[in-house]
Amino acid sequence: MNKKKEIVPKLRFPEFKNNEFWLYDFLGCLSTVLRGGSPRPIDEYLTSDTNSMNWLKIGDINKEDKYITKTSERVKKQALDKTRVVHSGDLIMSNSMSFGRPYLLKISTCIHDGWIAITEINSNVNKEYLYYYILSDISQIYFMQSAAGGGIKNLNAEIIKKLIVLYPENIIEQQKIADCLSSLDELIDTERRKLKALEKYKKGLMQKLFPAEGKTLPEWRFPEFKHCGNWEQVTLTKVAFYENGKAHENYIEEYGKYIVVNSKFIATDGEVTKHSNTANLLAKRGDILMVLSDVPNGRALAKCYFVDENDKYTVNQRICRLRPYDIDSLFLFYYVNRNKYFLDFDDGVKQTNLKKSDVLACPLLKPKEKREQQKIADCLSEIDTMITEQLKKIERLETHKKGLMQGLFPSLEEADV
Repeated sequence: MNKKKEIVPKLRFPEFKNNEFWLYDFLGCLSTVLRGGSPRPIDEYLTSDTNSMNWLKIGDINKEDKYITKTSERVKKQALDKTRVVHSGDLIMSNSMSFGRPYLLKISTCIHDGWIAITEINSNVNKEYLYYYILSDISQIYFMQSAAGGGIKNLNAEIIKKLIVLYPENIIEQQKIADCLSSLDELIDTERRKLKALEKYKKGLMQKLFPAEGKTLPEWRFPEFKHCGNWEQVTLTKVAFYENGKAHENYIEEYGKYIVVNSKFIATDGEVTKHSNTANLLAKRGDILMVLSDVPNGRALAKCYFVDENDKYTVNQRICRLRPYDIDSLFLFYYVNRNKYFLDFDDGVKQTNLKKSDVLACPLLKPKEKREQQKIADCLSEIDTMITEQLKKIERLETHKKGLMQGLFPSLEEADV
């Protein structure tokens, strides 16, 4: 195809405003699009030889990654004619997981049949520009509309080949667009590293502020409480009332008054919500809501949500409501949230279901002085506030990037293609 079109995107660098011609073509005409290959059984081809070829798994990448720079495994040379080798500068996409998400290779590696490779890219198309174009709404909407499957969408090489690629005729303009978005990605990556540093700091701080296993005192203690003696050992039943959540499935309404607290709500820190006008178990400010049931090795078991407002939340089944007494509520939240005692019930094989007796038998240590409990809770709460603000900063940058991409790339409708 390789046709010219007078296209003017919403945003354009001043030096290119008089260069109105853009080109468009199918991705399959601008590159070679091929599926990976899987030698089977793969275990017979894996090796620890560092001189052998890389073997890329889905688990080797994070969805935020742009570049792939390493793999966790390697394969013997006998596997090379049963798989596909891709090289630095090629793009790859998963055909199911991380749906439609491209990655740029900075290494040579073998890829299995869960990957699609985009190789031999036309020299008139900048590879980083193509990466961002595939990441843009133009491409992602096309993939969503064209993909096969019901619950789990799947891409194949033929679908990807038919993606229409719009690109400036001037390759310097392509590079400028890629550089602009790449600079923003670097800023977002920097902010993500700050977030990870804050999360690591909080984890380390909790290890210092709470007694280690077998100890009755923490490693760090605020100066004014150093002479207040050992912490008191109790079980959860001595400091909190327990109530199981109630079923709300028959009472779900799109704009209900109450948020129904289920495991998905807690697992996503309140991002995924359901609503109801019926409160079968109302929570009040200071309550702690805990997930009782999760799949093996899941990340939701014993995850807690601290209720910050009255008459807002109702508790669903498989969640328990803990109502603290004789202990600071926020201190108890930090103590029991994903506590090792609860996680040890998970055998890694079958779904874990915590019973009331399991929860109430949880051992805990608490300072005798309520003021010390509050000080520890306030300290950790301040770190959580910083983490929340950092998350919001990253979200704002990602929203800005999305808007920038919508401006820098014309839509197919605008281009009349």
